[in-house]
Amino acid sequence: MSGRRGRSPFRRGALLALAVAATGAAHSRMDTQVRALGGELFVPRPEHARLWSLGFAPVLADFYWVEALQLVGGETGRTERHAPVVASLIELVTTLDPWVDHPYRFAALWLTDSPRSVERANALLEKAIAHHPLEWRNPYYLGFNWFFYLEDPVRAAGFLERAAALSGSPPYLGALVARLRADAGGIELAEAFLTQMARSTEDGYARAAYLKALDEIETERRARGLDQARLEFWRRRGRDIESVEELLAGPAPVLAELPSAHPIFAGFRWQIDPRSGEIVSSFYGSRYELHLQEAERRRQAEWRVRDWSGGSEALPPGGTS
Repeated sequence: MSGRRGRSPFRRGALLALAVAATGAAHSRMDTQVRALGGELFVPRPEHARLWSLGFAPVLADFYWVEALQLVGGETGRTERHAPVVASLIELVTTLDPWVDHPYRFAALWLTDSPRSVERANALLEKAIAHHPLEWRNPYYLGFNWFFYLEDPVRAAGFLERAAALSGSPPYLGALVARLRADAGGIELAEAFLTQMARSTEDGYARAAYLKALDEIETERRARGLDQARLEFWRRRGRDIESVEELLAGPAPVLAELPSAHPIFAGFRWQIDPRSGEIVSSFYGSRYELHLQEAERRRQAEWRVRDWSGGSEALPPGGTS
């Protein structure tokens, strides 16, 4: 028995060496850094990787976790183009070692380029909740995704309520849940979410994205004020404005001055979008939607384009009821 016990560590060491060697052999034929940035990194199916991990699945999980970090950290342009590979890597990591912690929230931060990516991030967060039921940040990020990207405040409130009940959760969560329960949200609630996300995130890049979104919300708030001024111009003159500057014209102008078209950067102006008829800032070129991705905002704006050529006696182009 003593001899068998004495050989066991050597056998385990040999198996570990074999697993590492197999992994190294699989990747020795590729420049992983270059191929990863080119979107060509090979990611094995999780069930296959677990079979040939030879009992050392956490070791392989660490390897692929580093690959995901290198992929995002080595990108100098838009990381969104790597979203499918990042998702596959994190799915592999969390299958090999489901008790990991940070990779789940890493996915929540980086998989936001499309509804499909957000859905994959949400599936990972639900898996995180199953393995870390006392960690409040996982249902919190899941609630944020449902509200901000998928625009489902009811489901968002349910996950935030779970987060609020866990030890360590911030006190403001209860107020957010109450606001979600009371109404469907809006830019005020989005602003509250983003402010707290910017304060609580440990990721500098994510914080910068949240702060940029807050700038866009402030621009939208100013644009809505101009919408009201536009309606007042319509009421007084019986016609729509031809340019935003008309709100300042005449002996009794609707506005004394126009607000800045961006809360930080100067040199931009308000204009009327020829497609949608809405007042927009030249900095953004479109109105705010509850999405961070520009392509998604453009697509949403195109869906809302209305043909006013037939005329509407009640509202001007871009007006609200």
